[in-house]
Amino acid sequence: MIAKNQVFELEITGQTHDGLGVGRKDSMAVFVQGAIAGERVMAKVIKVLKNYAVARIEAFIEMSSDRIEPFCPVYKRCGGCSLQHMSYERTLKFKRQAVMDNLERIGGLSGIQVKPVIGMEAPRRYRNKAQYPVGMGEKGPIAGFFAPRSHEIIESEECGIQHPVSDLAKNIILEFMKTNSIAAYDEKTHNGLIRHVVTKVGFATGEAMVIIVSTSPDIPKKDRLVSLLKEKLPGLKSIILNINNKPGNVVMGSKNITLYGKDAIEDRLGGLTFEISPLSFYQINPAQTLVLYEKAMEYAGLTGEETVFDLYCGIGTISLFAARKVKRVIGVESVTEAVEAARRNAEKNSIANAEFFCGNAEDVVPELYSQGIKADVVIVDPPRKGCDEVLLKTLIEMAPDRIIYVSCNPSTLARDMKVLHGSGYIAKEVQPVDMFPWTSHVESVVLLSHKKADSFINVKMEYDDDIYRAPDRVTYKLIQEYIEDKYNFKVHTAYIAEVKRSLGLPMYDAPNAVE
Repeated sequence: MIAKNQVFELEITGQTHDGLGVGRKDSMAVFVQGAIAGERVMAKVIKVLKNYAVARIEAFIEMSSDRIEPFCPVYKRCGGCSLQHMSYERTLKFKRQAVMDNLERIGGLSGIQVKPVIGMEAPRRYRNKAQYPVGMGEKGPIAGFFAPRSHEIIESEECGIQHPVSDLAKNIILEFMKTNSIAAYDEKTHNGLIRHVVTKVGFATGEAMVIIVSTSPDIPKKDRLVSLLKEKLPGLKSIILNINNKPGNVVMGSKNITLYGKDAIEDRLGGLTFEISPLSFYQINPAQTLVLYEKAMEYAGLTGEETVFDLYCGIGTISLFAARKVKRVIGVESVTEAVEAARRNAEKNSIANAEFFCGNAEDVVPELYSQGIKADVVIVDPPRKGCDEVLLKTLIEMAPDRIIYVSCNPSTLARDMKVLHGSGYIAKEVQPVDMFPWTSHVESVVLLSHKKADSFINVKMEYDDDIYRAPDRVTYKLIQEYIEDKYNFKVHTAYIAEVKRSLGLPMYDAPNAVE
């Protein structure tokens, strides 16, 4: 029987999807923070529950060749990263395995091609948004990140995955609070002013926004704080005071007061300009976001003639990427401010074929479908909880040719893929992308094709001057008409696109252009 404070030798046979090492002692699972599969350690038990125990490493007997020294000085205490003790290459393999395990265990899906995770060349300082909780320490206000599974704030001067401007903004505000005796918010007593410091940075534009989350608009000497930030923070274009006086874990309230500059900043991604407001969602890692979106566009197989639904569209990033390659895009988003930003982003980029609806996807899509508005391709990018059951049912009835599923949670991805896989769709390929290096989180993009496509016949087209040679410029419609006239059956535009792709022909020159 395992007891607290007991020390024993333990072989680490696996890892949880959160990165904890797992071994077995006396038929009980033992979870060890910071252990890597394949290691043998001396483990000291710190907690015993009914079905498992939790331990820490006392000493190494056999150490993994993938073990490295974490670059963060507070890594062992902070809950922000969980994989800094592993080589970056090992973390990518770990994340791929997590995706495969979920697909098999939850989705009951085996044999699906899960490609190696696309990692970053330089996985540091990649985050364009920071969210620092503020609290009171022994010597005054402190800010940092929460310890694992607690609200204990772990102080740090800088964070190796945040943009340097974010760290600087946090430190300026902390020093101002100490100098002017401004109290941080206390979660237990609900007293104090400053709750969070939130920063957003446009990596391409260099524009920075600082959001001070306070219980009251009345911050002493706030004009002095504005002056300090303007003086010391590079690229500062916006200072927002966000009011949140409600108890609970929600970071930001609904009221924003602009103390300086613009109400929103801008960033550029893939040749498009996007407005980033205090409450709107924008992907955290811009370098990897471009990788993710380009893969989504590749999987979509767009020809210029489709209607595309972009569900959970946020400020319209994927929508506008797709709009340049299709006939029509309909974006759906539940956050009013994000929908308004999406419409402004479309106008800002002179895109007229994208429209946006505000509402839950499970409400809006059935309504559109009832009006006879259907999609050829659907892109979904849901939150961690995945897609609503009503939405999945509607998509199955609508039967678009392809569903491109962008997921930030392998378990809900597997759950939803199981539903789609059993209702007419086949998962062709899963491409994980490392959006959050050194954490256990992994993003994936999946191509799901409808089985009805199997009813089409692939035609191999060969040029023959004596029979037929295609003109220098020809549309998909002309190709369809030619095949129907010559072979007496119809071919879907998706298969024309597939032939182009297999021949290495460019896919996205101009709508309807083959060459």
